[in-house]
Amino acid sequence: MMRTRFVSFGFSFCVTGAAIAQFVWKDLLTERISLTSEVKHKFDALEARISTLESLKLQKKESAQDEGQVRVEV
Repeated sequence: MMRTRFVSFGFSFCVTGAAIAQFVWKDLLTERISLTSEVKHKFDALEARISTLESLKLQKKESAQDEGQVRVEV
C-alpha cells in the first residue's frame, strides 16, 4: 500500500514538474523573441534617424561649397 502511494506521488510530482517546466520554457522563449523584436525595431529607428542626419549634413556641406564657389565667381 505504501509503495503504491510513493510511486503515485513520485509520478505525480514528475508530471507536475514537467508541466511547470514547459510553461516556464515557453514563457522564457516568448520573452526572448519579444525582446529581440523590440531591440531590432529600436535599432532600425535609430539607423533611420542617423541616415537622415547624415543626409542633412551632406546637403549643408554641398550648399556651403556652392556658396563658396558663387563668391569666387563674383
